[in-house]
Amino acid sequence: MLYTIIGAGIGGLTTALAFERNGIDFQIFEQTPKLLEVGAGIWLAPNALQVLDHLDVLEEVQQKGNTIDRITLGKADLTPLSDNYQNNIKDIFGYTTVAIHRAKLQKLLFDKIPENKIHLGKGFHSYEELSNGKIKVFFEDGSNIETDYLIGGDGIHSKVRKQLFPGSKTRYSGQTCWRGIADISLDEEFHHRGIELWGNQIRFGISRISENNVYWFAVAIDKQNEKDEADTKKKLLSMFNDFHPIVSNLISATSREHIIRNDISDIKPLEIWHKNNILLIGDAGHATTPNMGQGGAQAIEDAYYLSELISKNTNKNIFEIFEQKRRKKVNQIVKQSWNTGRIAHWRYGKGLRNFFLKNAPKKMIEKQMLEMYQIDKTVSIP
Repeated sequence: MLYTIIGAGIGGLTTALAFERNGIDFQIFEQTPKLLEVGAGIWLAPNALQVLDHLDVLEEVQQKGNTIDRITLGKADLTPLSDNYQNNIKDIFGYTTVAIHRAKLQKLLFDKIPENKIHLGKGFHSYEELSNGKIKVFFEDGSNIETDYLIGGDGIHSKVRKQLFPGSKTRYSGQTCWRGIADISLDEEFHHRGIELWGNQIRFGISRISENNVYWFAVAIDKQNEKDEADTKKKLLSMFNDFHPIVSNLISATSREHIIRNDISDIKPLEIWHKNNILLIGDAGHATTPNMGQGGAQAIEDAYYLSELISKNTNKNIFEIFEQKRRKKVNQIVKQSWNTGRIAHWRYGKGLRNFFLKNAPKKMIEKQMLEMYQIDKTVSIP
């Protein structure tokens, strides 16, 4: 049985690597002619790291990224509202979160996949379900292939999803995000610390991703599809002028061409992620806002569960079982992430919000983290 994966993002590449490990026949197709050094940082929480460990790439990921042992949610001046050391998480799972440049992670995964199984410069156009049960996949260059199964891993704007579920829609959060990588050395207290600062309807996140590189993001309320007409750096420096000085230092240390602006959106949860022999994974099927740091992790989890179910049930369509395994957790994360984004930008009630954040029981927060980080290592058909 041949599985055709559309999209060589983190979800598609991890799925391909998991298939290769389990001896599942696959091909992966990506529209770009070569991997580009684009993007910013990504957090890989222990649920993602467990899968990467299973795929024997964890050590390389840790070497190319930076460990986050403390997660701080604070006011604009860095006064903590919630400050969580990850010692217990490390005791349970063996590691905490890793922050890494997205392009480094993508290249690491790409290099593990046999050259004859990955095809660049092959943009997906459409598919046709044939009478013999196979699927014919058409590409933008006019070529086509036949496959037994089609997996859409082509992101939030998935062309596979648009054909499979024409009524599906992305959902704009009302917020836009600037991301950057600053070439700067942080004081030692910030080396292994992930920080998010909440101001007056704006917020700023910080995490070191290598020795002299720091990933940052800035979020503000704005209309959809707006562009920065003036100097982006000048605009951000003015916007975050009353934040802790580390914020201005990071923005100033980032070249203008390395600041990326994107609106924050997700997908309104779909009732199903598959039809017949076609399945959506990762952002193509359940894109989430980045407020939980779980978008990439959930795509990586998809790869694990899908490959394990297929390897233990050869010649069966297990897509419905896959959905049953994944739906509850994914939908909870999508919902919680959406709500977190809204709460962070409250116009009124900030004092009450901050009081609850500051006084939330640490054991409750840790319990929620542990539940999110769990992976079922005995995947099978129920």
